[in-house]
Amino acid sequence: MSEGDMMGEMRKILVTGGSGFIGSNFIRSALSNNPDWSILNLDALTYAGNSENLKDVERDYPGRYRFAKADCCDEKAVDNAMKDTDMVFHFAAESHVDVSIRDPFIFTRSNVLGTHVMLESARKNDVPRFVFISTDEVYGSIRDGSFTEESHFRPNSPYSSSKAGADLLARSYYMTYGLPVVITRSSNNFGPYQYPEKLIPLFITNLMQGKKVPLYGNGENVRDWIYVKDNCEGIEFAANRGADGEAYNIGGGNEKSNIEITRTILKKMEKDDSMIEFVEDRPGHDFRYSLDTSRMQKIGWKPRFGFDSALVETIEWYKNNTAWWKPLKDSLLKKGQVK
Repeated sequence: MSEGDMMGEMRKILVTGGSGFIGSNFIRSALSNNPDWSILNLDALTYAGNSENLKDVERDYPGRYRFAKADCCDEKAVDNAMKDTDMVFHFAAESHVDVSIRDPFIFTRSNVLGTHVMLESARKNDVPRFVFISTDEVYGSIRDGSFTEESHFRPNSPYSSSKAGADLLARSYYMTYGLPVVITRSSNNFGPYQYPEKLIPLFITNLMQGKKVPLYGNGENVRDWIYVKDNCEGIEFAANRGADGEAYNIGGGNEKSNIEITRTILKKMEKDDSMIEFVEDRPGHDFRYSLDTSRMQKIGWKPRFGFDSALVETIEWYKNNTAWWKPLKDSLLKKGQVK
């Protein structure tokens, strides 16, 4: 079979925001798992998008990976990318809560308007499957129990509110136009290629540099953590097995307080509590996130990675990839966005 014939049988997959943390891990995973997938990565390369994240993919998958620099709000660029697409994975979003508090309008534009442009283009092009990557933060905070996919939305930050708006738009395009939409809502991700402003990579890299780790409030806020490789596999699973119009919670089953996470990192990096610096709490800081993942379990998915082993793997990745994260962190330090 010639290369031309082989490429003719490829399924055309559009991934937006593929140069970001979760998107780049997803592309790497999806190309490995699906020999018949050809992926176009549409990314505007805003501050958290990094072309270095996929250098190995460009090398390892010639002919099956392409990149186009474009904004999801650019209707013409989106329409060009959407033509003859078999499946869309819409990751592209501004995602950092602290940044959304400082500059909220960027989040409305990227997360709401950008998603609307994507949905409308998918509708016009009769895309067979549109997967919208949402977040558990749309539900807000919960003291007891866990959120199901039918729980009310009560977002508490400009970031989570913008994702909630986009999430609802995605659902409306299924209900109103019949666009085959699947929505995934994942818990806090961690792993390789995560931007060094987020808690786990920030704390790991601070300790590597001999700096203290800045912990919000008293550190009692609780999050469910999922290894990014598990989330990527879960997203692909929901895309293939999920029902049109449904949302799916993807969680790791690792609920931990921020102080617990901090002390675990300290222990694994042979440091003690003297390296903790308690700082003023974030405005509107949600106390606890918790997901009921029984819907994903019913269609046959569960996470593969244990938290401790995944955290060790993550620490080792940052130790071995200083050249990747240090320039990014230096830029954040200059802007006063990390300590």
